[in-house]
Amino acid sequence: MAVNDVVELIAGQVLPAFGADGLVLSAADAGRLKITGWHGYDRETLERLDGLPLGTQLTPAGQVLSTGVPAFFGSTEEMAEEFPRAPLLSGKRAWAFLPLLISGRPVGCCILSYDRPHAFTADERAVLTSLAGLIAQALDRARLYDDVHGLALGLQEALLPRGLPAVPGLTLAARYLPASHGMDIGGDFYDVIRLDDTTVAAVIGDVQGHNIAAAALMGQVRTAIHATAEASPDQVMAHTNRVLLDLGTELLVSALYARIDLARGSAQLASAGHPPPLLHRPGEPGAVVGLDPGPLLGIDHGSDYPVNHLDLPPGSTLVLYTDGLVEVPGTEPDQTTGDLAGHLHRHHGEDAENLVDRLIRRAWPTGWHTDDTALLLLRTRARDR
Repeated sequence: MAVNDVVELIAGQVLPAFGADGLVLSAADAGRLKITGWHGYDRETLERLDGLPLGTQLTPAGQVLSTGVPAFFGSTEEMAEEFPRAPLLSGKRAWAFLPLLISGRPVGCCILSYDRPHAFTADERAVLTSLAGLIAQALDRARLYDDVHGLALGLQEALLPRGLPAVPGLTLAARYLPASHGMDIGGDFYDVIRLDDTTVAAVIGDVQGHNIAAAALMGQVRTAIHATAEASPDQVMAHTNRVLLDLGTELLVSALYARIDLARGSAQLASAGHPPPLLHRPGEPGAVVGLDPGPLLGIDHGSDYPVNHLDLPPGSTLVLYTDGLVEVPGTEPDQTTGDLAGHLHRHHGEDAENLVDRLIRRAWPTGWHTDDTALLLLRTRARDR
């Protein structure tokens, strides 16, 4: 559960149960209370409240954190007796300040507020005091989750190529999409390597798992592929497979390597258990490329990776992707890939960047991705003169 999930849970379940109208959830960070979530407040008010020192005397937050004792104010008059400026900060009329403590250590403050005066009963005070402990634990775990999630995402973004090379005769477009929810930051990757003036290598892959280890291994796989990119596709896959096995990891990797010869209008492909690409050639319907794949990388030292040959005349569009694009709940992957091939045919003349986005929206119209996804589109065109 992330911090946003904790905020949504409190706003959706706790506030109605106690008749409250507003929520401010703050986390202790570098000696200050940084607002991590809210409900029922405008931006201007939040700016006044964000970043107050932990020992602030402007509001009761500092007092409840230092004493560990919740504070309840049923009216603006009660609040003004101890904190004269506090009622002016938010326009609220009653408040419950709940310290969030883990083993006596302050991790933040939860403030429930009311638009009207509210008399807190003894039962309410007891329940809210107990609830504060549960919120503290949830917030502490959520902050750790967000930190790990951010580290994994940052690592993956750092390891992906910063840009695509300029290749005469080839138009490129790529996307990496993290999962829309959860800790699904994995090892999906893509790369384009310019080998000479008329030859380019394109690779896409997916490291098993959704954690920092998967993201880190993705970087090692990319390095191994770069090291032998000049070789034939089967040799590149075999070398990468050996490197993966020598690392001793238990994670497996699917990958698809394409060596494209723009002068001859052809490509050689080798697959390590990876989903087949989509293809559109001028005058032909869109299709899912039939490949003879080898096993996943990381299974056996003696694995072979057959080379598949493909004609790519000028105006052809080849789309490489990871399984996050086509593994849509409620549909079979073959059905989704077939539909995307037809969609590619109907819109093949569009700008490459727009076409990539169109394919993603076709597979995931709500924009809610259950798995991370990488997608690489390559379109051959007439050589620049």
